[in-house]
Amino acid sequence: MATLKTMIAALLAGSLAATAGGMAYARADGKAFDPARFQEHLGKRVDKALNGTDATAEQKKQVADILGQTFKDMRAMHEQRVQNRKAMQEALQAPTIDAAKIESIRAEQMKIADASSQRFTKALTDAANVLTVQQRQAFFKNWNHHEHRHHGKRG
Repeated sequence: MATLKTMIAALLAGSLAATAGGMAYARADGKAFDPARFQEHLGKRVDKALNGTDATAEQKKQVADILGQTFKDMRAMHEQRVQNRKAMQEALQAPTIDAAKIESIRAEQMKIADASSQRFTKALTDAANVLTVQQRQAFFKNWNHHEHRHHGKRG
């Protein structure tokens, strides 16, 4: 049987792995998420990522729409992850530790992480299919450059 430390580590790893879509909805400043503003920001990011390529306005719009819809689709998963984290905290702070309940919450987090990963991978595949090889290479290089510049290198 897995130790409590292993279960907590797995829960945290699953939460981190599944945040791709959730970041679109998390606001540190307490303001409500604005879908229109997010879509506009996403369009600008796609435009910058495809800057210097021969991608058409239609291709850029298709990629932005694919990614935008994906983040919308993933919102429910994000909300469920938040609820599961709260449930895990409550279970771990309860007067009596219920290992079966903790394992059930962990397993649910892993299901959500897998579903999030599948959905995001499908979006990336769909977006990649809109672009030529050269456009795809530029897109991912520039998109990742943006991520590293704003969030530091990810290991």
